[in-house]
Amino acid sequence: MKLHSTILGEGTPFLILHGFLGMSDNWKTLGNSISEKGYEVHLIDQRNHGKSPHSDDFNYNLLAEDIQDYCKEKNLERIILLGHSMGGKTAMLTAFMNSELVEKLIVVDIAPKYYAPHHQEILDGLTALDEATITSRGDAEDFLEEFVPDKPTRLFLLKNLYWETKEKLALKLNLKVLKENIEDLGAALPVQYTYDKPTLFIKGGNSRYIKEEDWKAIKEQFSKAELVTIPGAGHWVHSEKRKDFLKALMDFLE
Repeated sequence: MKLHSTILGEGTPFLILHGFLGMSDNWKTLGNSISEKGYEVHLIDQRNHGKSPHSDDFNYNLLAEDIQDYCKEKNLERIILLGHSMGGKTAMLTAFMNSELVEKLIVVDIAPKYYAPHHQEILDGLTALDEATITSRGDAEDFLEEFVPDKPTRLFLLKNLYWETKEKLALKLNLKVLKENIEDLGAALPVQYTYDKPTLFIKGGNSRYIKEEDWKAIKEQFSKAELVTIPGAGHWVHSEKRKDFLKALMDFLE
């Protein structure tokens, strides 16, 4: 599968993978900041998201294979790989399967463990939005507010809107397949896999995605893992505390 990407700057290849229901665009501001420090930043849309192709098949093995294929297609070696949430699990599995390719790994606010499905209201809202005839972004936001009261989350989701025709807005996401495979989204990564190169886990201080009791299991799979907690940030730590996030990233890389 030929993934869509935006490439910024020149230098060491640095790949960024967005989270569930996100897209590469969410990382553009940070991507520019990283590229200015001597990296060739690849902002990637994962399958069924953003401008990448839609597919009926969706699981972490395929998402990791997509990244492997992308690196072959672009002749990339010794990459730095960063993933947030769903993208973090894709990044971890890619590193497990291709340790010679992934030189350093950054995992943002996710552990390799199982997570129960917890996006139901958001998916219900997006489904209703997709089925309605929406003719302005303002109408779309009003419509989605009933399902997603949190404004930052709502605005994040509404970045998926595009003009399907001159009169009608639609979603870039392959919503049907993402809903059908929601159980796979929370799947744990195989515990027998390990990765022994430098790894940074970054979590938001207000987020519950990585708990204290998860760290022992993380260290068993990632022997060189270190953890940075950014106070006052939730799950979208990279957008909520951008400066602190960038500093943690650069401290690790340098």
